[in-house]
Amino acid sequence: MVKDILAVIAAYREERGWTEYQLAERSGLPQYTISSWYRKNMVPTVPSLEKICTAFGITLSQLFAEGDAPVSLTESQRRLLDSWSRLDAEKQAAVFALIEKM
Repeated sequence: MVKDILAVIAAYREERGWTEYQLAERSGLPQYTISSWYRKNMVPTVPSLEKICTAFGITLSQLFAEGDAPVSLTESQRRLLDSWSRLDAEKQAAVFALIEKM
C-alpha cells in the first residue's frame, strides 16, 4: 500500500494550524506549487519534500514512517521517488501496470 503523502503533509500542516500559504512561507516553496500538488494529485519531488520536512522540523524518514517505525530511503529509492513525482497520472498507471506484469 502506498502512503498518501499529500494527506500526511496536510495532517502535519493542520496539526500546526498552518494554512498552505504559511507552509509555503516556512518551506520557501511557492504557494502555487503546494496548491498544484493537491489540485493535480501530484507527488512532490524529493527536494520539495525536504523543504517541507525542514519547515515541519522533521526528517524525510519521519514523513514516510508508519507509526513510530523509522524509514530510511536509499539513494536509488530517492531517485525513483523523484522520477515518479514527475509522471502524470496516466504514466503512473502505466508504471503500475508494468510492475504488476513482472
